[in-house]
Amino acid sequence: MRDALSSVLGYTCLNDVTARDLQKQDGQWTRAKSFDTFCPVGPWLVREIDARSLRLTTYLNGKVVQKSSTDDFIFPLERLIWFISRVMTLFPGDIISTGTPGGIGPMYPKDKVSVEIEKIGILNNTVKRA
Repeated sequence: MRDALSSVLGYTCLNDVTARDLQKQDGQWTRAKSFDTFCPVGPWLVREIDARSLRLTTYLNGKVVQKSSTDDFIFPLERLIWFISRVMTLFPGDIISTGTPGGIGPMYPKDKVSVEIEKIGILNNTVKRA
């Protein structure tokens, strides 16, 4: 488990979008997380940083709706990578999304979402109509 981070190429931002109405209707997450545009990633890949203590902030139309830190993860990054690699084969270029802090809520067409991670950058996207 100790060497798990040595296989990480870098870190970036990811907006983990979910259609909560479909999640409730279907009773699982596959369709609710799988629409085109539902997983914006970027703006770039940052290497050689310690990602274990970074501030995470999400803005919806300029208002803070999520504020947390990688210190607040339920499981440390090393354990997540170790566990996932025991369940499935990870290949170069695979992305592991660590989840989202509390503060989720509805988004509507034309809303602007910004996901900011300290030392990595800001991912900006606009909600489009499904």
